[in-house]
Amino acid sequence: MADFNQELDASGLNCPLPILRAKKTLTGMESGQVLHVIATDPGSVKDFDAFAKQTGNELLDSREEGGKFFFRIQKS
Repeated sequence: MADFNQELDASGLNCPLPILRAKKTLTGMESGQVLHVIATDPGSVKDFDAFAKQTGNELLDSREEGGKFFFRIQKS
């Protein structure tokens, strides 16, 4: 069982596209649901941190593995 409700693969996209895609995806999700984002842009780490603070959504965790960045964001 996955620990997220929806997955967004933003690999190969540069800022601000991963954030914009995540924002659009979250809009269609219900409160409390978790979005798992995969990105390859190193700038996305600070971007998603700022995005969570600005939007009130919770960044549950972020990790880097083999040049890919993984984020779990819970919709508020």
